[in-house]
Amino acid sequence: MYKKSALLIAPVLALAALSMSGGAAMAADGETSTYEASLGALNGSNATGSVWISLTGDQATVTENVSGLAATFDGAPYPHVQHIHIEGAGVCPDPAADTNGDGVISTTEGGASYGKIGTTLSTSGDTSDKAGLDLAVGGMGASYKYERTFTMNAATIASLKAGKGVVVVHGLDPATLSAAGQAAKSDLVPTLPLAATSPALCGTLAVSQMAAMPGGAPGTGVTTQVASSNASTSPDVAWLAGGGALVLAAGAVLVMNRKKTLAVK
Repeated sequence: MYKKSALLIAPVLALAALSMSGGAAMAADGETSTYEASLGALNGSNATGSVWISLTGDQATVTENVSGLAATFDGAPYPHVQHIHIEGAGVCPDPAADTNGDGVISTTEGGASYGKIGTTLSTSGDTSDKAGLDLAVGGMGASYKYERTFTMNAATIASLKAGKGVVVVHGLDPATLSAAGQAAKSDLVPTLPLAATSPALCGTLAVSQMAAMPGGAPGTGVTTQVASSNASTSPDVAWLAGGGALVLAAGAVLVMNRKKTLAVK
């Protein structure tokens, strides 16, 4: 009878082990990575912000909150073009980046720190570098929330994984600049003032341990962690739970068969 019990329990334990080992493989399929950045002020903008990115394959959902930016431009809401910059040093520029001494770190002067445009965080349409200077699809006004899901290009994904993706929000209030800065033209679009395209916010994206964007006001850090709606039914949890149930079932079979053996005796 003991031999029969062993024969009964062996396949059940084997099935449990297979279920558990299969869980890791299944969890790897369609894996989601998350990245976040706190955005710090550049060029005396006094603005704040935060960005959170959920990436599954090449599908990215970007959520961003900003406040304190320049509010108006020529009497209309200020268009703030914004991007994920890539292939630079993966950092935000410090004051030493102002090589011409006009008191403003231009986009070009900051390029060595954060790199070129990899993805444009446009409100609609194109998200490539070709939309990088399209004011019509920038964030509008002093404060806004941006949320969009789109296909992210391979170069930007590679920079995120390497820890060198940098979010930059452009557009300064000319009145806050030095006299030289106010008089200067944009290094990117000479028909615009330097303020229009110079960086106002910057932050390096790092791997996040959270399943969803933290709550709270921009720039205040993590105040509330929102649990993933799938947290209790993730593949790992489901498979482990199933494996645990099978192990318990195996234990029950063993106990029952031992009782039967004793009864026969």
